[in-house]
Amino acid sequence: MKDLFIEKLYEISKKPYQKFFKKGEPWTISQKELLQLPEESLGFHLGCFLLKYNFEIQPKLENHDVFHVLTNTGISVPEEIGMQYFLYGNGKRSFYLYMVLVTGTFFYPAKISYFKSQYQRGKNALIFHSLDYSKMLNIPLNTIRNTFKII
Repeated sequence: MKDLFIEKLYEISKKPYQKFFKKGEPWTISQKELLQLPEESLGFHLGCFLLKYNFEIQPKLENHDVFHVLTNTGISVPEEIGMQYFLYGNGKRSFYLYMVLVTGTFFYPAKISYFKSQYQRGKNALIFHSLDYSKMLNIPLNTIRNTFKII
């Protein structure tokens, strides 16, 4: 039940967040084009992620799915919260991130050790949350992970 509640909060908040807080331009690449990139590339892995979960590219929210790929994080509600802890540890700060951390910690106190480990993973990585991934789609995924110590 709490998963459904959290997912509903996300659905309600996604559109205003896209419109009022995300200032960049949407990417101009399709999932099909991502899947035509070299198999070792970030873009190809992003395309596979989208295909695996039957997702579409969300305009102005593309980095969120890139973060899933880079951090090898699943899409369950606790994993989504854990990814936000990872990004917080990496230095990302936003109102939306804080909302996820507070509500996630409140609804999933039994996952606090997982959240702490994700936070520590983010702290141990070099800062990567603010990169322009639209220009990095051809770079091999493992090169990016190794360069930024995303383990």
